[in-house]
Amino acid sequence: MPAPLPPLDPAFFDAAQTARAWPFEEARKLVARVEKRGLTEVLFETGYGPSGLPHIGTFGEVARTTMVRTAFRLLTRDQIPTRLLCFSDDMDGMRKIPDNVPSKAFLEPYLQMPLTSVPDPWTNEFKSFGDHNNAMLRRFLDTFGFNYEFASATEYYKSGRFDEVLLRAAERYDDIMAVMLPTLGSERQETYSPFLPISPISGRVLYVPMKHVDALNGTVTFNDEDGSETTVPVTGGHVKLQWKPDFGMRWAALGVDFEMFGKDHQTNAPIYDRICEILGGVAPEHYTFELFLDENGQKISKSKGNGLTIDEWLTYASTDSLGLYMFQKPRVAKRLYFDVIPRAVDEYYQFVEAYQTQDVAQRLENPAFHVHFGHPPAATMPITFSLLLNITSASNAHDKAVLWGFISRYVPGATPENQPDLDKLAGYAVAYFNDMVKPTKSFRAATEKERAALQDLADQLAPFEGTRNAEDLQNLVYEVGKAHQFEPLRDWFGAIYQVLLGADQGPRFGSFIALYGVAETRKLIADALAGKLLRAA
Repeated sequence: MPAPLPPLDPAFFDAAQTARAWPFEEARKLVARVEKRGLTEVLFETGYGPSGLPHIGTFGEVARTTMVRTAFRLLTRDQIPTRLLCFSDDMDGMRKIPDNVPSKAFLEPYLQMPLTSVPDPWTNEFKSFGDHNNAMLRRFLDTFGFNYEFASATEYYKSGRFDEVLLRAAERYDDIMAVMLPTLGSERQETYSPFLPISPISGRVLYVPMKHVDALNGTVTFNDEDGSETTVPVTGGHVKLQWKPDFGMRWAALGVDFEMFGKDHQTNAPIYDRICEILGGVAPEHYTFELFLDENGQKISKSKGNGLTIDEWLTYASTDSLGLYMFQKPRVAKRLYFDVIPRAVDEYYQFVEAYQTQDVAQRLENPAFHVHFGHPPAATMPITFSLLLNITSASNAHDKAVLWGFISRYVPGATPENQPDLDKLAGYAVAYFNDMVKPTKSFRAATEKERAALQDLADQLAPFEGTRNAEDLQNLVYEVGKAHQFEPLRDWFGAIYQVLLGADQGPRFGSFIALYGVAETRKLIADALAGKLLRAA
């Protein structure tokens, strides 16, 4: 069982009743459900298909569901107990071998076997493919600090947790078929069954028609792989349900009150609901979110391994920035690739800093409140991630110790020991720059107009040696651009970034100079005008 949920501040209870952030809008549907049905507990569920390693979309479902759970607790003044169940469909048959396993040939003999019956292709640490991927999911959820219970389909089917509803499915087989058959093509209709028996011969999940469904004895009869007529009980893990009936069965068996899923499930939601009702349950409240896309605009997939993995995000940024990315605009399709990380990091710290001066109502609309499930930290970040990236570029920093040489001048008294978050950010910046930015940097030579302006900037910076006033330095950069008649002025800043940093955009250049140093910036300009940056690249 998970640890008790941390208490919420009662100061938010009244303001929550009129809060507009999307988790509150979803939580209000649950409040109405509680009032209508007289519920004494609310069960939130998220589903996970362990056919591939967990990706960030999987994490997003848990994070967003927890945001709604927190909002519900506030709306009900934390008087209604809640649970979050993370359910793994690990009894599904392995229909294809993922692209990202060490050896496809090793797994070929196990095709169509339940994922918890397929050997672990990565290590000897886990009993099965499914157990390995389940552990990967749980490791991350635990790292983030989620409050949840984990459930395995294999365990629930085999232990009898679903037996009562599976027997009901046998009794109401015709009703389920009446829902499913109109959704299938004519050829599929001839062989479809909501029950998928596990072959006693091979252990594979069989997609075969039923010859007989015996509701009285709770059995199904079919031809096994060798052609022999075989009868097995629908209970005890001898069968599983097709994925659409399985959704509704699980909702009915567990009494699920809320589940969110991606847009690819949207057209199937009425099917899930109807089967849940046929099996004696009440369909839960839904929330449909848009899908994540990779750098090519394709849907991310666990089996393809495209897009970002959990570990990749954490190599370059904190879980807090990832939580912010999940909170923002969940019903808008978004690219989930490396280039979204720097902005997510900087926006996260902006929201956390703003939270400190906001009133109760404003705090409930602040993403930081939802990212931290009602308990955001009192944190400030004196330097942006994007600025650290550019300093890393200009200084050719190979480790964060080099960055701290600049940071300690810009933030007097700051050390890695008394600014641990900043120290982590510096480490992330070095890793992100070297892996993601440096390989794509492209310097260009300055035009004659740009050369004159950059030399003028270098000359006018000389009297500012030693200053750390970013605003004064920014004003100087503006004035030089205006004096050299850059129109629009963004062309001047574009030239600065492209010529000096090898990038199309960057931070406020005055802040860059203040952190990097006036003398260092003047040398950077001199090196660029001498062609040294082009040669180094």
